[in-house]
Amino acid sequence: MRVVSGKLKGRRFSPPASFKARPTTDQARESLFNILNNLISFEDQEVLDLFGGTGAISYEFASRRAISVTTVEKSFPHFKFIKTTSEAFGLSGIIKIVKADVFKYLQKENKAYSLIFADPPFSLPHLKELPSIIIKSKALQSSGIFILEHGPDNNFEDHPNFWQQRNYGKVNFSFFQHK
Repeated sequence: MRVVSGKLKGRRFSPPASFKARPTTDQARESLFNILNNLISFEDQEVLDLFGGTGAISYEFASRRAISVTTVEKSFPHFKFIKTTSEAFGLSGIIKIVKADVFKYLQKENKAYSLIFADPPFSLPHLKELPSIIIKSKALQSSGIFILEHGPDNNFEDHPNFWQQRNYGKVNFSFFQHK
């Protein structure tokens, strides 16, 4: 895997073969960040990356000079990999890694982020509820954007805060905003 753009463009990282995460492909990440490039100024963003996995999304935001990136990951091996890779990339001052269950974290989080990205397991039992949980939490600023990565079997167009969806093969990104 590689960082697609920004100051770390081309830097490679290799999660262990035993990793149980389904990382966002380089092509899907590149497409997502091309969309975001037309919507936001990365330098103004305080990002919350939920279900951190390999940390790929966090590295992309940090590479593009986001103010801060908080990555939440429950699995200790994944948490440790993100921490080690962030340190190797010199991102310790930008990326804060939290080992926690996402749903418990959101219940107690008091900081509001300008952008929240979530890449949960596609089989997550509460996947359909995640947009409502994020919107109702205090974690998303009133002008913020929530992006949910999900498989093709889910459709969120009927959600009251749905904004748009982009499809890249088996990877879908649904965007949500406060109304």
